[in-house]
Amino acid sequence: MNRRVLSAALTVPLPPEAAFRLFTARGERDWEPGWDPVFPVETPDDTEPGTVWLTSSDEEATTWLVAARDFPHSVSYARLTPGVRAGTVTVDLTATETGSAVRVTYDMTPLTPAAAGALDEFAAGFPSFIESWAELIAAHLAA
Repeated sequence: MNRRVLSAALTVPLPPEAAFRLFTARGERDWEPGWDPVFPVETPDDTEPGTVWLTSSDEEATTWLVAARDFPHSVSYARLTPGVRAGTVTVDLTATETGSAVRVTYDMTPLTPAAAGALDEFAAGFPSFIESWAELIAAHLAA
């Protein structure tokens, strides 16, 4: 079993101050089909460090925690899927002439041998996964 650090880039035609929201728990609802975070304690600011939310699918449930925020430059989330994987997701935004360069980094550790195989599969498809984010965000912004 190996820890995996995966990183990929995308661009968003918005300045970091506007693009930042796209990478928050609530903001991702706007462009990611099926993304439905649940906040056990309601919070007006879903990027406040310490904020917790939950996501689930038929296969697994994940607990997320805002670990750090430097608006509008970066946000980091800790995530735990019990018995499967744990780690962080960090989004870094840099202003460009046409919007924002965005780097998404997943730092994940599998918690079981079976989860290690699934994480290897995720790693193999990671560039395509982030490219799908770019496509979904572009479609959302065009709508």
